Amino acid sequence: MTTTTKSLVARIKRLAVPAGILSTLLFVGAFALDYSKAHAAAAAAGPMDDASVSSLVALDNAVEAVAARVTPAVVTVEVTSRVSPDEQVDDNGGGQGQGAGGLNPQDLPPGFQQFFFGRGGMQGAKPQPQIEHGVGSGVIISPDGYIVTNDHVVDGATEMRVTLNDRRVFPAKLVGVDKLNDLAVIRIEAKNLSSVPWGDSAKLHPGQTVLAFGSPFGYFQFSVTRGIISALNRPNPYTDNPRKPGAFIQTDAAINPGNSGGPLVDAHGELIGIDTFIITNSGQFAGAGFAIPSEIARASVEQIIRTGTVHHGYLGLSMNDVTPDNAQFFNLPDATGAIVSQVTPDSPASSGGLKNGDVLRELNGKKIVDGSALQVAVSETAPGTHIDLGILRDGKPETLHLVVGEFHKQATEEAVNDGSGSQHGRLGLTVADLSQDVRQQLHVPDEVKGAAIAQVRPGSAADDAGLAPGEVILEVNRHPVTDADNFVSQVHSVPQGKDILLLVWANGGASYRVVHPAENPESGM
Repeated sequence: MTTTTKSLVARIKRLAVPAGILSTLLFVGAFALDYSKAHAAAAAAGPMDDASVSSLVALDNAVEAVAARVTPAVVTVEVTSRVSPDEQVDDNGGGQGQGAGGLNPQDLPPGFQQFFFGRGGMQGAKPQPQIEHGVGSGVIISPDGYIVTNDHVVDGATEMRVTLNDRRVFPAKLVGVDKLNDLAVIRIEAKNLSSVPWGDSAKLHPGQTVLAFGSPFGYFQFSVTRGIISALNRPNPYTDNPRKPGAFIQTDAAINPGNSGGPLVDAHGELIGIDTFIITNSGQFAGAGFAIPSEIARASVEQIIRTGTVHHGYLGLSMNDVTPDNAQFFNLPDATGAIVSQVTPDSPASSGGLKNGDVLRELNGKKIVDGSALQVAVSETAPGTHIDLGILRDGKPETLHLVVGEFHKQATEEAVNDGSGSQHGRLGLTVADLSQDVRQQLHVPDEVKGAAIAQVRPGSAADDAGLAPGEVILEVNRHPVTDADNFVSQVHSVPQGKDILLLVWANGGASYRVVHPAENPESGM
C-alpha cells in the first residue's frame, strides 16, 4: 500500500467517527421528537379507560374484595413472658455462645442449654427471670372468639392481649397448644366477631394466588401482601426435632417477623395456611415464606378446642426418602417411598415387625410418596388406630399390620400457664424424657430411669427444695417415674396441700428431697 493510500485510509477512519456521532444525534433527535409528540398526545388523552386495562382492574378488584373480607378477622397478639437468663443464648456466632468445655448451648437438645450456664456453671449466680414482650399475629376462626396463632408466639406467656382490626383490645386465655406443629389456640370473651372459614389445602396447586396477613415487625398492623404458592409439601427444615412433620406451603407473599400466626388465604378468602417461618440469611423476607397447611392445622385446632390438647400418632422409626441414587440398591421400580434407617426398640414399628432396610410403599392402600408424607399421615392418625403398611423387603412385597402409638414430646411442662397470669404448676419446674441425646449430654447411665429436670423457676417450691436442671427424678412418693408424662401424672394425683417426696439422682448418686408445693402458686415461668 502506497503512502498516499495509507493516509487516505487513516483520513477515512478519522472521518468515520464524527459521521457516526452525527447519525446517532440525528436518530436520537428524531426519536425524542416522536416521543415528545406521543407523550403530549397521551397527556391530552387522559388516563387509560377500564376496557383497555380490564384484566388488571379485575385483578385489583378481586384482591381488594378478599382483603376487605379477611382483614376484620386478623388480630395482633401481644405477649408478656418471663424468661430466665439461662434461656437467652447469644446466637451471633464466635465464642459468645460457648458454654463450659467449648460446647455451644445451641447444639444441645431444646430446653437443656442452661445446664452449662446455671447453678454451678460458668455464671454461678442464681439467674433471675427477665420480662420480655413480643408481638405476633393470629386469625379468628369462630364468631365466639377462638383464635389460631403459632405456639412460638405464645410460648411462656404470662399475659396476652389481642387487638382487633377495629382497635378494640381484649385479654386472651390459652386454650391449648400443639407444639409438634407449632400451633396454638387462644380465646377472647367477645361475640359476633368476623371470622375466616377453613379452606382445603389438599386442593392447592403451585402458581395459585394467595394473600398473607399480619403485623410485620410487630409494628405495621393489619398488613396484606400478595403472592403465589411457590411449592407444596415442603419437608421439615427444623433441626431441633426431626419428628416434626413437614408438608409446608411455600409462598413468595412477603412474610416477616411479626407475621407469625397470621392467615394465608386463597382467592376465595378461605384459610388455607397459618404463616409460621421464613428462610433467610438476613432475618428478613427473602422470597421464601412457609405456612402450616390447613389440612394439618384444622385437625389440631379442632382437637384443642374440643379437648384442650392434641394427641399425635407415632411409629418410632427414622426414614430416608427413596432417590434415583439409592433406589437401585433396594431393587425398586421407581424413586418413591421411604427407606427405614432405624427402628426404635419397644416402639410400635418394632412391635409391628419393621426392620432397617424395609422400603415403605403404601399406607392403608395409598401410595407413599416420601418419608415426609408418611410422617404427616401418621402424626395426624389417632393413637390406637390399626394401619396396614405395604413394604418391600429385599425386593419382595409384604403387608405389615401395626397399631399407631402416641407421640410424647421431649419436653413436658409440669407447669401449664393459661395466659391469664395465674400459674397452675405446683412445683415450678419443667421435665423431659431421658432420650439418648439427653443421657449423653448429662452423662446419665442407662440403668437410671426417670425424668430429667430441664428448668426450675427461681423462688418456686422446686427451687426451695434444692432441685436443679440436669438432675433426674427417679420416684414420686416412693413410686418409680418412667418418663416425663408419668412424672406429671403422679404429681397431679397428689392432693393439694400435701408435701411430695422425690428421689433424685444427681452427680452419680441418689437422695430424697421433700418438696412443699405452694397452695397458691405465684405467676411465673
